[in-house]
Amino acid sequence: MGSVCIEIVEGNPHLRSLLSWHLQQVGYRVHQAASLYQAQEVFLVRQPTLVILDAELKDSESMEFCRWLQRQQQPLILMLSTRNSEADVVAGLKAGADDYLAKPFGMQEFLARVEALIRRKRTPVAPAYLDYGALQIDLVQRRVCFHGEFIDLTPQEFSLLYVLAQAGGIPLSRLELLRRAWPEAIDNPRTIDTHVLSLRKKVERDPRQPNLIQTVRNVGYRFNMELLDNNISQAPEVVHRRQIATEHVNPQPSALSRQF
Repeated sequence: MGSVCIEIVEGNPHLRSLLSWHLQQVGYRVHQAASLYQAQEVFLVRQPTLVILDAELKDSESMEFCRWLQRQQQPLILMLSTRNSEADVVAGLKAGADDYLAKPFGMQEFLARVEALIRRKRTPVAPAYLDYGALQIDLVQRRVCFHGEFIDLTPQEFSLLYVLAQAGGIPLSRLELLRRAWPEAIDNPRTIDTHVLSLRKKVERDPRQPNLIQTVRNVGYRFNMELLDNNISQAPEVVHRRQIATEHVNPQPSALSRQF
C-alpha cells in the first residue's frame, strides 16, 4: 500500500487527523487539505490515487470540485457527508464520486470502503479534448481553437499553453513549466520567457498588456481562467486559420482542466 497516495479533503480538523492516522497505520501515504483551494494544490502536486472528499465544504462547491477532479486523471473519489437521503447520495454519485459514505460511520467500514476502491483502481485515461469555453484544446490532433478561430502554434507553444491551462489559474514557476512542458531537460529558465512572449503574440489582443497569460512577480506565469469564464472577447486581431503542425510532443500533463 506504500505506493498508494490518498488525499483527505475534510473541513473538520479532528476527523481529518483521525482518518489520516488510521490510513497511515495500514500503510497508505496520506496528504491533508482543509479547503477546496488547498485541495486543488495538493492534488496537482501529489496526484493521489484516491480523494476522500467532504461534501459539506462550501456546500455546492464540493460537488463542483468533484466534477473538476473527474476532468483530471480520473482519481477515485470517496465522498463523505452528513446528508444521507437517496437524493443526496444520487447527487454525489452523479457528480463523479465512486462511493458515498454517510457520517457518522465506523472506522472499520471506512477502511473497508477505501480498500475496496483501491482494489478496483481505474487505469488513468488522459482526456482527448479540453473545453474552457472560449478556448478548446484538441490533444489528439494537437489543435487549439480560440474564440472560434484555429491558432497556428508550434509544438512547443502548444505544450506550454496546455500546461498553463491545465494548472487552472494556479501560478507556475519557470522551473515547473520547464519540467512539465519541455520534452528534454533545459538549464535556462529564461527559455520560458521567450516562448511566453511568442505565445502572447498569438492569443492576446494586446501582447504588451497581456490579460490571458499573466506574469506573477517573483513566481512565473498563470493562465487567467476568469477571463475565459467571463467570456470576455480577447480574440487577437489576427489569427492564423491553418491547422497547426501535428509533430508529436508529449507534454507532461498537470492535473487541471479548469478552475472549479
